[in-house]
Amino acid sequence: MIGVELPEMTAFDIKICGLSQPGSVDAAVAGAATHVGFIFFEKSPRNVTPENAAALSARVSGKAISVAVTVDARDAILDEIVAVMKPGMLQLHGVESPERVSYVKHRYYLPVMKAFAVRTREDLQGIGPWLGTADRFLFDAKPPAGSQLPGGNGLAFDWSLLEGLDPGIPYMLSGGINVENAGQALRASRACGLDVSSGVESSRGVKDDRLIAEFLTEMKHLTKSMAV
Repeated sequence: MIGVELPEMTAFDIKICGLSQPGSVDAAVAGAATHVGFIFFEKSPRNVTPENAAALSARVSGKAISVAVTVDARDAILDEIVAVMKPGMLQLHGVESPERVSYVKHRYYLPVMKAFAVRTREDLQGIGPWLGTADRFLFDAKPPAGSQLPGGNGLAFDWSLLEGLDPGIPYMLSGGINVENAGQALRASRACGLDVSSGVESSRGVKDDRLIAEFLTEMKHLTKSMAV
């Protein structure tokens, strides 16, 4: 397995993604989420404008990393997001090439998390060209046939596929994670972080502040017990 030197993640990073309301941001911060994600993709029910994201991100007050999530976004779109929102990280959730990831990193001087859709072990073997370029990886389930969303579909893949992954590769796990299966997700995948979106929603695209609080409380218990 290829080993590369990449920035370390803090133990069990937790990202609440697809935020669009002040109360949900406050709940994520109060529960000690390490990352909060804002979606810039018009087809998503979680889509926000750069102005919306800037106002919401301001509520974080440095207590978490604000992540701008885009899908094959052009330079002009990224320019506006970075200038208005001022994110702490960019997440590229499309089919961006290694060259595109490197270009974005150097254009904005921001760390980049590259998302990959996973269904089989072969999908994981394809990350090689991005090693040493992306600062972090996010492994999400492949969308169902006909879906226009690359993520946020509430689907999980076989987490045991990650067992053979080089432990030196920092990655977050996403897709179908909720308060009931978070422990299983951590144990099966050995992920350094979890990314949750639909798992803390009362309906598609609508975050539930209570579910956010419950999920983050459960994560505190899980990470404490697993550290013993």
